Amino acid sequence: MTRDLPPEEDQDERPPEQPSGRVRTTSPGALVAFGLVGLVLGWLVRRVSFWLNQPAPSVGLVPILALLLVALILGAVAWITYRDLHRRDRRLEPQHAVNRLVLAKSCALAGAMVAGGYFGYALSWWHGSEGVATERMVQSLVAGAAGVLIVAGSLFLERACRVRREDDPDLR
Repeated sequence: MTRDLPPEEDQDERPPEQPSGRVRTTSPGALVAFGLVGLVLGWLVRRVSFWLNQPAPSVGLVPILALLLVALILGAVAWITYRDLHRRDRRLEPQHAVNRLVLAKSCALAGAMVAGGYFGYALSWWHGSEGVATERMVQSLVAGAAGVLIVAGSLFLERACRVRREDDPDLR
């Protein structure tokens, strides 16, 4: 059996369009939206646990330390990327640059949601008078602050991935 191939003259002779090669930084609106969704979900956690007749979850030290470790790793990767690209005039492999940019964008959004979630959970304990309420509120606030550090490290990594080009006046 032979396969019919389309004649060459029928094929489109235009070269394929090249992508512009630009990725925009994470917008403040997206960060606020993810943070607000996390805030509402975090605030609902205590309400849902009471509705299900379950004790409200506590925030332990391990999740806080894990969030701080992620923030530290993001900050270190951002610093190394910035130093290599802007101070040593070294080039990054395109795939590595894209990987770092995707990591930064996803961690920024996830960090905003995590921070909002912990701040919402702390807010749900606001009017509690017992010692447990104060303890859970403080632990949630610390975890929320660690989420904010993740967002800050991610945005720094996004900024570090920017490469200065002579023909681009937008990059400063």
